[in-house]
Amino acid sequence: MALKAEKLNKDAVEKALDALDVWRISDDHIGLEKTFKFTDFNAAFGFMTRVALAADKMDHHPEWSNVYNKVQMRWTTHSEGGISNLDVILAEKCDIFAKSASLK
Repeated sequence: MALKAEKLNKDAVEKALDALDVWRISDDHIGLEKTFKFTDFNAAFGFMTRVALAADKMDHHPEWSNVYNKVQMRWTTHSEGGISNLDVILAEKCDIFAKSASLK
């Protein structure tokens, strides 16, 4: 069973950002964003595959794009109208997955 999304208040988001590795609040203030740069396309795609499996398991999916070795990520919870606990959990997972990939 997937975790329930709970929208975070501003203080909780700021605290989460302190614990995350170089994530930022989106310009519209409803998402967490980060760009990952890998050594090549294979490393980027491997990272995206790991994220996709984790996201699907939690039934919470990213907004993202990929061009060659670069992956732009955005986590937001549309049903909550902002950043939720699920976004933070998956941002943390992204950082873990990226560390085991070939970052540039």
